[in-house]
Amino acid sequence: MLTGVTGCTAAEDLLGKPGSPEEAIKVVPANGAKNVAADQSIEVTVPDGRLQSVKVVKLQDGEQAPVQGRIDDDGTRWRPTGERQLSRAAQYTVDVVARDGDGHRSARHTTFTTSVPAKRFVGYVTPEDRSTVGTGMIVSLQFNRGIENRAAVERAIRVTAKPAVEIAPHWFGKSRLDFRPREYWKPGTEVSVDLGLRDVESSPGVYGVQHKKISFTIGRSQTSLVDVDDDTMEVRRDGELVNTIPITAGATKTPTYNGKMVVSEMLEMTRMDSRTVGFGGEYNVPDVPHAIRLTTSGTFLHGNYWTSDAFGERNISHGCIGLADDRGGSSDSPAGQFFDHTLVGDVIEVVNSKDKVVAPDNGLSGWNMNWKDWKAGTVKH
Repeated sequence: MLTGVTGCTAAEDLLGKPGSPEEAIKVVPANGAKNVAADQSIEVTVPDGRLQSVKVVKLQDGEQAPVQGRIDDDGTRWRPTGERQLSRAAQYTVDVVARDGDGHRSARHTTFTTSVPAKRFVGYVTPEDRSTVGTGMIVSLQFNRGIENRAAVERAIRVTAKPAVEIAPHWFGKSRLDFRPREYWKPGTEVSVDLGLRDVESSPGVYGVQHKKISFTIGRSQTSLVDVDDDTMEVRRDGELVNTIPITAGATKTPTYNGKMVVSEMLEMTRMDSRTVGFGGEYNVPDVPHAIRLTTSGTFLHGNYWTSDAFGERNISHGCIGLADDRGGSSDSPAGQFFDHTLVGDVIEVVNSKDKVVAPDNGLSGWNMNWKDWKAGTVKH
């Protein structure tokens, strides 16, 4: 599952950088909360300034639906306008942009999941139903409970493609099951995920509730190669080199992962706090533009407006990949242009970094595992 406020940013120029107070945007339920009761409502507030936009989305059985709401006249609070009760066995995301008293924008991105009836289990599916994704998309199911009878659950899930290719499952522990083909999907492929989990016994006395079909389409091919030594990113679309972009990657003490990472989430603006990814208080940037998530642990490719002389020259971040941008995010900047031409499911590969290869279960990074080892992660046979 994806975390909320997260990420890394430049190791230089941010020490002591003024920013909005921690948790200046208040979201209830709390970020990362699990088993939230269905009778709890969503509320977003700011103690200072005004809310500019609030987007709340419910993801349930692979289907995405917006939650309608309105901002109060004084701009300090958002509440739902329709059904106040939350849906069971659902994941919610909340994206907020606010302006403080001085007119500066800040952002917050949070997620939480609601409770599942006792003795039931569900799988939260990536990608979304009816979405168009990049050629590196991996189908990933995160279960709300550990699965003891993994063979029965695996047999109850079918992932198929037109045109047909061999697709294999791989378990990461007892609560995550991913599916992928041997090579990247071909553009135009139509993929179906059949969840036949209803009444499947995953553990003694615990049964599935889902009987659902999800489908998605593979879009054009785009892969990007980040060379940390050269401080560049080469972008290829349908096999042709379309752009070479100057970048800044992880500094010597905080290098960027090597390996293939798949875009799993795209945020026009988000907040990045070093304390959410294992650092101290080195940075807390409330308005990072054009943020593209690459790992669950907090690796992003994102816009950088606070550095002007590092792109193509020096690596100064805490592990992320930075592209030049303007404060607030500009569609004409290198970061904005790349963001606008990127799909969830695109692959970004990093080479020549001093760090290790990213783990295959850190985000959708399963392409770093060879096919033999991947297929060894199945249990149904």
